Amino acid sequence: MLIAGFPAGAWGTNCYLVAPAAGEECVIIDPGHRAADGVAETIAKHRLKPVAVIVTHGHIDHVASVVPVCGAHDVPAWIHPADRYMLSDPGKALGMRIGQPLLGELTVGEPDDLRELTDGAELSLAGLSFSVAHAPGHTKGSVTFRMPEQSDIPPVLFSGDLLFAGSIGRTDLPGGDHAEILRSLARVCLPLDDSTVVLSGHGPQTTIGRERAGNPYLRELAAGRGAADAAAPRPGL
Repeated sequence: MLIAGFPAGAWGTNCYLVAPAAGEECVIIDPGHRAADGVAETIAKHRLKPVAVIVTHGHIDHVASVVPVCGAHDVPAWIHPADRYMLSDPGKALGMRIGQPLLGELTVGEPDDLRELTDGAELSLAGLSFSVAHAPGHTKGSVTFRMPEQSDIPPVLFSGDLLFAGSIGRTDLPGGDHAEILRSLARVCLPLDDSTVVLSGHGPQTTIGRERAGNPYLRELAAGRGAADAAAPRPGL
């Protein structure tokens, strides 16, 4: 399996391209702010053919390039319905006033083919399987994508801004809820095997085992206690 990722834009948001191997079809995850060029370069480098865009949530740092990327490759995009409005009104998701500038000119709106994600859905794309888990707390429509273990490759969780190496997503923007993100962490992340590789929306990769042992939020949840709201810095939007 091929997973090629790169940080893009003002927030260094991780965009991932996932394929069975070089030269095959691929899925693009979270093409955010200024990600289109990186997507094109990665496609050319690995000779990939995009078949879909899937997004973990609707914040502009994760979806700003959805429209141009989908348009360039004539592919559909998937998003949870609770975050769909952010594609056309990204400022509202950040608590901004109407008319307030947002990083200059941005392509906003929905791609021609937009589909909705549901909790527990199984997406079969590019010969790969992605299990969708609704994980609200960072936003109302946040989701994760989990890929099962394959031969000698451990399971992989694309966690978006739910879980980071050493921290979790912020909850102080519209739609955020600290208690809710803790419930999502307990329901979605804690049951996973320690070997599960976590590829998050910001920062380096980690594993569930590493976060269970060292992440202050998961450590407290695993011990059956609530987690403090300011245990570690939280990157991104």
